[in-house]
Amino acid sequence: MTSPSRPRGPLRFGACLAPAASDPLIRIAQDADRFGLDLLGVRDQPYRRGTADALALLAAVLAGTSRIRVLPAVACLPLRPPAALAKAVATMDRLSGGRVELGLGAGAVPDGIEAYGGARLGRAAARRALEEAVQIIRLHWSDQSGLRFQGEHYRFAAAQAGPAPAHRIGIWLGVTGPRGLDLAGRVADGWIAPSSAVPPKRLADGQRRLDDAAARAGRDPADIRRVYVCEGALDGTDSRGFLHGPPRQWIYELTELAIGHGVDSFLYAGDPEDLPVFALEVVPAVREQITRERAVSTQGSDPLEPPSRAGRSSRHSSGVL
Repeated sequence: MTSPSRPRGPLRFGACLAPAASDPLIRIAQDADRFGLDLLGVRDQPYRRGTADALALLAAVLAGTSRIRVLPAVACLPLRPPAALAKAVATMDRLSGGRVELGLGAGAVPDGIEAYGGARLGRAAARRALEEAVQIIRLHWSDQSGLRFQGEHYRFAAAQAGPAPAHRIGIWLGVTGPRGLDLAGRVADGWIAPSSAVPPKRLADGQRRLDDAAARAGRDPADIRRVYVCEGALDGTDSRGFLHGPPRQWIYELTELAIGHGVDSFLYAGDPEDLPVFALEVVPAVREQITRERAVSTQGSDPLEPPSRAGRSSRHSSGVL
């Protein structure tokens, strides 16, 4: 069993939007780009009233920004046929010069999915459908010809694949259960974990399960990106629990998530009005702290400075290792 001790890849920070059609979504995305964030995720919830279509929004964001990478976080597979999804994502990636990744999920709201014409599947069937979708999407992005896929849930046939994306798009699975983590370890390029479903006390076990599944499949666990969706509140002066408190608490907790759990990507999913604080205050401080920790750890000293009162309180109550 492995235990991550530091980020697996280059640290990335971004935002995750709930695409309420009444919000200034393009402006928020442009702010994230201007603030230097690396990623912008958009939740894909077409069955929710008043939401913008995630893929249409991502395309508009790419047209209105210059550097930030985007992804559905995560695409609702039961309402997104995998071959059509592959073509849409590859097209956006080509038109943007390689600024798209793919977050993919089995569908977390069966009632909404069924109401919008999608199939209601049990957990085991949904996982099998998710695995089939990953295979189809990668086939679609390949340079092969005469493609055929016959699965339990999906069928696919094409004389030629494509279009190929501009870069190798990562497929990051939004899963939380043990079997879903086994699947991600076997076939995915990344794991997307929401903090509400995977708090720190569950994160360590999830990471170990992901690592073990990757190793059993003959893969290097370090090749799997670890994306944490921070569903909290960045405000106030005192801690009100994990990821609910002032910037200094967030700095401490995100640093510990990176150092103690190997998280390498963070998506801020709080109030968009607080995005400037996250991007311009929290992110630089976390990067600086992790750089300091890495330098100190090579000298054999304690990696982290003593936390503030808010940090100590949060560490005890949230179970951050």
